[in-house]
Amino acid sequence: MGVSRNLASALLVLATTQALPTALAGQTGSPQAGTQEPANEADGQVGNAFMADRNGDGVLTEDEVMPGAFSLLDANRDGRADPGEVRAFLGRGRGPFSWVNPPVEDRRIPGVTHATFNSSSMGVAVGYNIYLPPAYDDAANRHTRYPVIYYLHGGRPGNESASIGIAEHVHAAIASGAVRPVIFVWGNGGKVSWYDHEDSQGESVFVRELIPHIDETYRTLAHRGGRALQGFSQGGRGTTRIMFRYPHLFISAAPGGPGYAVEKQVFENDGVERDPRVAGGNARSFDFGKGNDAYSLARSYAEDGVQPPLNVMIWAGNKGFNYEASLEYLGYLAGLGVPAERLIAPGVDHNPVWFYETHGVDLLRFHDRYWDDSEPNER
Repeated sequence: MGVSRNLASALLVLATTQALPTALAGQTGSPQAGTQEPANEADGQVGNAFMADRNGDGVLTEDEVMPGAFSLLDANRDGRADPGEVRAFLGRGRGPFSWVNPPVEDRRIPGVTHATFNSSSMGVAVGYNIYLPPAYDDAANRHTRYPVIYYLHGGRPGNESASIGIAEHVHAAIASGAVRPVIFVWGNGGKVSWYDHEDSQGESVFVRELIPHIDETYRTLAHRGGRALQGFSQGGRGTTRIMFRYPHLFISAAPGGPGYAVEKQVFENDGVERDPRVAGGNARSFDFGKGNDAYSLARSYAEDGVQPPLNVMIWAGNKGFNYEASLEYLGYLAGLGVPAERLIAPGVDHNPVWFYETHGVDLLRFHDRYWDDSEPNER
């Protein structure tokens, strides 16, 4: 298997459904004829990856692989990915789709619990991760209710344990008093991540089943004033579509690093997305239905005139490969008369954890500005 297939598929499953960066898409090397694949498959994948090492220095650099998302591979961000970092990155690739994906042992985070609920539409258990703020279980707070931020993961297929590393930064912001205590939930977007498509109802399971389950199970502010939506990459696409389809559910919404270039493709192709992760003529197409895209739904929201006003912030690193498309979409919203703030992290690429390290408090404060703990009939 060639370098482009190994690194590209791992990158894009972890990050987004997005056209391959050109420096990566063009790499199609394979082991030389007559050589024997290493017995350990992981060693073979790492070896294939290093076919991109054009200067033979034993490390990979951003000019060789993954421009716009290199920090996902370069764990210590020294500008050089060694074999250990490449092995760790490839090891994070997702296997076959499952509705239940507890975090692996070395990725568990204090304060974050994995749980499931029974989905009536899917007929199976569906997993989620939830962060409860400090003192949630204290007797003195037994009547206290908390706002909730729902986080939509990136990549396909769905995995509720993707990006739970941001929980450390959420906890730090709350513990320092930078923002008020909040519940944070990571859902599973289904096979096609946040779409209802064929036998996987990712959007409906989230909106119609997970949100009610969280409100019934935990002490939430179970109304629009206590509910926010946020996501990254593929989850940023989902956040945008869902916020415009269900503005009555969320007081604020923050799409991050969204793949708006693909949303524009769906818009222009009457609802059809051609999966850009697969090179050549074997790309799979997804027919999501005409109007089921970030452009059409924003326009419908703007033209409706009676929908509740949304508080929107689009966030991205200016080195990420979805950055320019995000700026274009902000311009589109402005043309529709839909207000949207922007939060840009200089020097950060397509990496939500890195974004949270540098600007997470600002992002959380955006939601914090709009929490309203009064019941709807009290306003």
